[in-house]
Amino acid sequence: MTLTDDLNGDEKGLLDKVIKGEISYHRLDSLTDKETAVKIRRYAVEASSGASFEHIQDHSLNVNEVTKRNIENMIGAVQIPLGVAGPLNVKGEFARGLYYLPLATTEGALVASVNRGCSVITNSDGANVRIFQDQMTRAPVFKLDNVVKVKEFVEWVKKPNVLTQMKAKASETTRFGELIDVEPYVAGNTVYLRFSYDTKDAMGMNMVTIATDTLTTLIEDEFGVIPVSLSGNMCTDKKPAAINNILGRGKTVVADVTMSKELVRERLKCEPETMIDVNYRKNLLGSARAGALGYNAHAANVIAAIFLSCGQDAAHVVEGSTAITTMELSKYGDLYCSVTLPALPVGTVGGGTGLGPQSDCLNMLGVKGSGNPPGTNSRKFAEIVATAVLAGEISLVGAQAAGHLARAHAELGR
Repeated sequence: MTLTDDLNGDEKGLLDKVIKGEISYHRLDSLTDKETAVKIRRYAVEASSGASFEHIQDHSLNVNEVTKRNIENMIGAVQIPLGVAGPLNVKGEFARGLYYLPLATTEGALVASVNRGCSVITNSDGANVRIFQDQMTRAPVFKLDNVVKVKEFVEWVKKPNVLTQMKAKASETTRFGELIDVEPYVAGNTVYLRFSYDTKDAMGMNMVTIATDTLTTLIEDEFGVIPVSLSGNMCTDKKPAAINNILGRGKTVVADVTMSKELVRERLKCEPETMIDVNYRKNLLGSARAGALGYNAHAANVIAAIFLSCGQDAAHVVEGSTAITTMELSKYGDLYCSVTLPALPVGTVGGGTGLGPQSDCLNMLGVKGSGNPPGTNSRKFAEIVATAVLAGEISLVGAQAAGHLARAHAELGR
């Protein structure tokens, strides 16, 4: 039996034309069913690369659904090991109770580390967590003739009746999204308008892009200026940026916990003062000396693992990882720890949240789909993610304070 014996004559003809370059990978979707198109592309890649695929064809994804909204030129799926940490006691406004965290990663020792942090938090009567801001941004860029025109444009944008008009126009593009505000930023004859939206349970990038595109049409009609680009990088999307740290993007979330000195000694095998010193010299001073935008031990590790398991846009780990970790002694000599995530873009509808495995993980956390009222599920999810990051920070700083990091990776990370 040869590799392509599961293809019929017509399908083998399509494969031959794809290999010869007569039919593009993308065009296959219109010439046969989705499952067959995936198979033919995979065989074509094998033929052109000399590789032999043994695993990527094995998955439980609904190909018809995935190829509609999640992937182009699909040839299979890549699997990532999924572990669980917990229970984690979360005391938020939306997430309250014990949660088991789904963590998709190939880094040995990560799940074990987060699990230890969960244990310490849960045995400290849980962690508090609150969301201080919730808004997704898009910032088109406009070029005007000179600074006189720039000033006129900025003053027009700031008029209350213009914002009211923009809010009404944006609402025509979405059932749940809402324009909150618009803030202009100037560089010479260039103006950036940073639009902020409440996107409810969606992470919201598609939503705000469509709404902002409609608003640029309104701006052209009312003021006569068109955008150079719908995104001018002042949003700022999927790039480290001080503006996100200062003004926030997505959810701005803070989680904290106070752990008794006895628990720190028993579970983390070190002293509170030692962890404080490690956090100061590593996370704060070391990050500052390096010119980092994030002041934390490994927030990106935990965020990436949850994002991959729960269908989030993995590139938003960039914003999510610019977290600040603080540790200090309480007046009773106990250890106070916090994490601040200025820009955590998460959603429980749209994107990859509809994929089967990712839906399972969202259901594990009780946040799948739209909340009642809208927005509650994504906020609940954000509170869980922030508390999970806190667990990861406590565990890693504790391991470094106790000198256990290398041993843990030697035992679990090889």
